[in-house]
Amino acid sequence: MSEALFFRTGDGCRIAYRFDGRADKPVLLLSNSLGTTMGMWDAQVAALSDHFRILRYDSRGHGMSDAPPGAYSMDRLGRDVIELMDALALSRVHFCGLSKGGMVGQWLGVYAPERIAQLILCNTSSYMGPPLSWDTRIETVRTEGMTAVAQAVVTRWFTAAFQAAVPTEVERIKVMLLQTNQQGYAGCCAAIRDMDMRKLAPLIALPVLIIAGDDDPATPLEHSNQLASAIAGAQLKILQAAHLSNVEQPEAFTQALLAFAA
Repeated sequence: MSEALFFRTGDGCRIAYRFDGRADKPVLLLSNSLGTTMGMWDAQVAALSDHFRILRYDSRGHGMSDAPPGAYSMDRLGRDVIELMDALALSRVHFCGLSKGGMVGQWLGVYAPERIAQLILCNTSSYMGPPLSWDTRIETVRTEGMTAVAQAVVTRWFTAAFQAAVPTEVERIKVMLLQTNQQGYAGCCAAIRDMDMRKLAPLIALPVLIIAGDDDPATPLEHSNQLASAIAGAQLKILQAAHLSNVEQPEAFTQALLAFAA
């Protein structure tokens, strides 16, 4: 596995990224969820590297990337991806994003489709209201820190059966959440709060796979069905999982991605 590298966006934010796999393979760019790092994709890297050069990054406000003050926007998070691709001289990539990463993927599909070969949108939504619930979470995190929300968030990320069967993996992801910069987390919460792609999603004219969890309380199956209906030709794959389906069902997730991308 390669070491993390860094680049700076136009507004001066330092973003961490890393490559895995052979340089002669097409690039698959993976975008993490709110409250995790590029490490959330660890279970996919080995299998996917047989087919792609894997490019992962820590979203603004997360992991080793900077956490600038203030609220972020989905436009800013989307531009971070474009600027990363520009910095690496990548004209076009396959893109897979989960939750917040899938929202970034929708933005790319609308505003930069020429940069995307295929789009995989996982456990995500075009709108996650109401805004008041996000304002409450932002205030809680800013005043009380990540510990105030961590247990409730993790409970929504995984089914009870998975939490009982694989507690070490649940704990690994929980540590990512607890170590997330509280300003960065709040900034990305604001981006999700203010996002509404419901009228824009039908403009996406790319090969699209939507992966959903059948027991996902964060982005319920209804949200994935609506997204699949909005995007012409989109395929929908439902896994037996809660929100972080790639962690809970790593083999089924990877197989679904490869069957589509192949």
